[in-house]
Amino acid sequence: MANQDERKHEDQALVERAVQGDQKAFRQLVERYQRKVYTIAYGIVRNPDAAMDVVQDAFVKVHRHLPNFKGDSSFYTWLYRIVVNLCIDRKRRAARAAEVDYDDALAHEDGFTDGPTLASVGIENPLKAAQRRELVEHMDKALETLSPDHREILLLREVDGMSYEELAETLDIAKGTVMSRLFHARKNFQKSLNRYLKK
Repeated sequence: MANQDERKHEDQALVERAVQGDQKAFRQLVERYQRKVYTIAYGIVRNPDAAMDVVQDAFVKVHRHLPNFKGDSSFYTWLYRIVVNLCIDRKRRAARAAEVDYDDALAHEDGFTDGPTLASVGIENPLKAAQRRELVEHMDKALETLSPDHREILLLREVDGMSYEELAETLDIAKGTVMSRLFHARKNFQKSLNRYLKK
C-alpha cells in the first residue's frame, strides 16, 4: 500500500510540474504509463494499430485537460477512465461505419470482390510460429466471450499486474467485488479457452 501511495504522490508532483509547463515532467508521465495504457486499449479494441491511436489520443487529451485534474483519485485512475471512454467511442464509430459499408456494398454489386484477400494469400497466418499464433487466437476468442467487466479486470490483473487495492480504486468498486469478479472472470476464461482448445 505504501508503494501505491508513494506513486500517487510522485504522479501528483509530476502533474503539478507539467501544468506549470514542464515538458520533461509530462514526458515522464507518458513513459510511466504508455505501456499500461496500450494494454488496456488493446484489451478493448483488439487491434494493435487502433490501440496505438487510442494511446496517442489519450495523452493528447490528458495534456489538454491536465489543469482540470484535481487529484481526488489517482492520476492513473483518471487516465484509465479517459482511455476506456476513447475505446468505447472508437468501437461505436467502427460499428456505425461497418453498418454503412455493409449497406453500401448491398446497394452496389461491385462492392464485393473476387480478388485475393490477405487471409486467402496466407499473409495473416504464416506457417512460422503457427502453434503459438493459434494459441494466441484461441486466447483472444476466449477473451471475447467474457463480459466487458470480466475482460477488463482480467487484463488489468493478469497483464497489467495491478494489486487488488489498485483494481478497487481504478474500477471504483469494493475490494470484495474485485475478488469475486476476478474469480468468475478467470473461471469463465478457462472454460472458454478449454472449449476452443478441444476443437
